[in-house]
Amino acid sequence: MAEYKLEMTTGAMQYAGTSDYIYVTLFGTEEQSERTLMDNYGVDFQRGATGSYTVKTSLSLGKLLLVKVEKDNYLCLPEDEWYFSKMVVTTPEGDVILYPCYRWIGRGELVELRGGRAMKAFEEDHPLLIDHRKNELMLKKSLFEWKIMAEGLPHINNFNDVSELPAEIRFSDSRTADISYSKAMTGIELKVKGLQGSTAQWESIEDIKKIFWCKKTTMSEYVADHWMEDDFYGYQFLNGVNPGVIKRCSELPTNFPVTEEMVKPFLEEGSSLQKEMEKGNMFLYDQKKMDGIPPAAYNGEPLHVTAGLCLFNVNPENKLMPIAIQLNQQPSEKNPIFLPSDPETDWLLAKMFIKNADCMDHESVHHLLRTHFLAEVFSVAALRSFPVIHPMYKLLFPHFRNTLDTNTRGRLILFGPDGALSKSSLGFVGLMELMRRDLSEMTYSSLCLPENIAARGLESIPDFYYRDDGLKLWNIIKSFVKAVVEHYYPSDSEVHKDTELQDWISEVFTHGFLGNKAAGFPAAFHTVEEVVKFITMVIFTTTVQHAAINSGQYDYNSWAPNGTLLLRKPPPTTKGQSSMKTVLETLPNVGDTVQFAALTWLLSDRYTDYIPLGTYPEERFDEPEPKQMIKEFQAELSYLSEAITSRNSHLELPYTYLDPAEIENSVSI
Repeated sequence: MAEYKLEMTTGAMQYAGTSDYIYVTLFGTEEQSERTLMDNYGVDFQRGATGSYTVKTSLSLGKLLLVKVEKDNYLCLPEDEWYFSKMVVTTPEGDVILYPCYRWIGRGELVELRGGRAMKAFEEDHPLLIDHRKNELMLKKSLFEWKIMAEGLPHINNFNDVSELPAEIRFSDSRTADISYSKAMTGIELKVKGLQGSTAQWESIEDIKKIFWCKKTTMSEYVADHWMEDDFYGYQFLNGVNPGVIKRCSELPTNFPVTEEMVKPFLEEGSSLQKEMEKGNMFLYDQKKMDGIPPAAYNGEPLHVTAGLCLFNVNPENKLMPIAIQLNQQPSEKNPIFLPSDPETDWLLAKMFIKNADCMDHESVHHLLRTHFLAEVFSVAALRSFPVIHPMYKLLFPHFRNTLDTNTRGRLILFGPDGALSKSSLGFVGLMELMRRDLSEMTYSSLCLPENIAARGLESIPDFYYRDDGLKLWNIIKSFVKAVVEHYYPSDSEVHKDTELQDWISEVFTHGFLGNKAAGFPAAFHTVEEVVKFITMVIFTTTVQHAAINSGQYDYNSWAPNGTLLLRKPPPTTKGQSSMKTVLETLPNVGDTVQFAALTWLLSDRYTDYIPLGTYPEERFDEPEPKQMIKEFQAELSYLSEAITSRNSHLELPYTYLDPAEIENSVSI
């Protein structure tokens, strides 16, 4: 008689346990066990519990291949799904094998689990495992299909509603409850105050501070007090929610005729525009990709979109200062260059219109397209291409947690008729065109932070904490990825032979980057180095980059005068004609303002099932080597977190968004 010891763990989330019968069958190279009921004295399979069971066989089954787990009804009790986390089997020979599951199982369902070390397709040597692998991928390809959201944009998952998603990739009950509660409480507060849906105009800037009673952060209050200051305006283009847009300016564009005389008063005494460019102190914001996109209509009249240019100078105090703004691409008498010496509200309005364009670019391009939509492509391609036993599935899947759910919900919330993006100055159609233009120009190097920083000439600009923290995180992630990838792919030939890995990058290239070879994206992998770089980019994008452009949205953009998706009045075309009354008339009305503010709170909030970068609560790797690599990865992240905390303690404005402890492990909201 041979005995197999089984430890079966039920998930700790709400309603994870079950009263149903659970049966297990073991399959080995020599034999298979009988279908055995897992039943101990007392209550089995309670939430968060691990139960020990025994499967007895007349002889050893040989090398274990598969474990089949079935769930059948108990008496006439109603259905209760069971969240089965993992099983650990100890064989009569003393082998201890991990069988990860981490999914919900319904009544009458069965799952077949692979255990042991991660395996690539060409390493399989048993017909049962080869067939199991093939059948798993066939099923996943039929379940996860591609759908075109719009021509010229990345393809999306085929599910129309989150209720259609498999349970294990939907939001947890706690996340759903947290979001519902946050939305409900926000809505109640805004209704009680009479703000929700109001078409009234703000009577004073101070009134905007009264939107919420308790939803305040140290940074959001700082923004409300300092939004008019030029040095804080410049700071935001380095360390605000959209730090990826300015470039070093060594020569002015021909359509931006800034003269020495215009900006001389704002430069270091004795310097000049030419000298400042030669010293590398001039930087440019240029929203030319927005030029020519028709705006949305507001109350039957077209809005105004400024595809503007803003020139910045790093002054002797190392502050990035805006010194010239042109609100449209083509210079003319009705498109003057605004300067800090102009009347206060003229300069203020010019900065507001640049920030309006930047907000739309941030939300649609840098936030949605470059993190959410790309993360969805990486995720769907992985679900279709990798079986769960594949090493790259085990490495990548934790970084895709909740992504399909949040994107499926988000498309309805943001792009619906009453969605925030539909109410922007560009509207739904305009923002789709903006994303389409960006994807057509997107390059692989722009998604790789070291190359991005170098291409924009920002290697030495001072007080650029997004760059400093981001580059350190890029290197930490790359070191971790390199260790894992090289462990499973000791040579380039292993990369060539892995058809599933090649299928994944092919699907990403086709459905994410739409086959654009000129942009430098790989359509296939030829070397280990290529795999390391691409997976580093994927993990960085779905964790670090998303945190950088998502986490500060309430801090910076809940205060509408500092940044808003909608401005109602046209931009100034002559100087000396504006006042604070003009500013208030230009801002969104009360109802639209509070809708935008509520959305930024929802997107920036931290929920109870938050998982920080480098934390892997689901045990998927069975081998000691990757487990040790994860520990070393976590240690490096912890050291960096301590260093960032120490630095921030000396800053007037702490930059916290890329503290590893503040970065979620996936695009999860």
